[in-house]
Amino acid sequence: MESFDGTSNDAAASSGASQTVKAQLGLRELILAGEVAPGARITELWAVDRLGMSRTPVRAALMRLQDEGLLDAVPSGGYSVRSFSSAEIYDAIELRGTLEGMAARLAAERGVAQPLMTELYECVDEIDALLASPKLGEAKFSRYVEVNERFHRLLASACNSSVVERQLAKAMALPFASPSGFVEVQSVARDAYQVLVVAQAQHRAVLDAIERREGGRAEALMREHSRIAQRNLENALKSQAARSRLFGAKLIRSDEASE
Repeated sequence: MESFDGTSNDAAASSGASQTVKAQLGLRELILAGEVAPGARITELWAVDRLGMSRTPVRAALMRLQDEGLLDAVPSGGYSVRSFSSAEIYDAIELRGTLEGMAARLAAERGVAQPLMTELYECVDEIDALLASPKLGEAKFSRYVEVNERFHRLLASACNSSVVERQLAKAMALPFASPSGFVEVQSVARDAYQVLVVAQAQHRAVLDAIERREGGRAEALMREHSRIAQRNLENALKSQAARSRLFGAKLIRSDEASE
């Protein structure tokens, strides 16, 4: 179907969605980079001016960021940037781990199509290659982050449940709860390489459990896997060097960072 200006409604909807995502990513970048301080008020007009975009995608982007937990609606209008306690971040990681465990269990119980299993194994094979040497430079570490995120996205889709996959995507969007949210913090730890090796062993073990249809084992492995992120959170709160590598660190309440 075409609109009055000759463009299809589907094309117009796709363009609008793309602009919303662009606005969402732009605003999230400003917030996590610390350019908008916790507690600061963000108005729709300010965001329109800062991003150079129209009001419709900006309005939708602000609502999405509220859903993600980065913003709170202000009764008088607009939004304010949230700050986070270590307990809130810990709970967000725990929620993500619980849902990933459920996704892994369902994948094991329901079975995974071979093409998807092949993609998952390609991820762990590439991580093996990256970890072949204990010396991880900037390029290798950045690539690790990319492949790790891909592995977790593929695993979420392997559960064959749109409900679980959708809820897991929401959990991963919570501030600091993504699978790679604290990986950069790990890079400055003394035992960085050893922890990455352990995480990789868990990656392979969960795929083995899925192929063997061992749902309980797959679930337990993924829940344990999320503990690495919780450990990295603790390191970030204790070490200034680690904290400096954490994107969005300014959103963590400073009074808790020194505890």
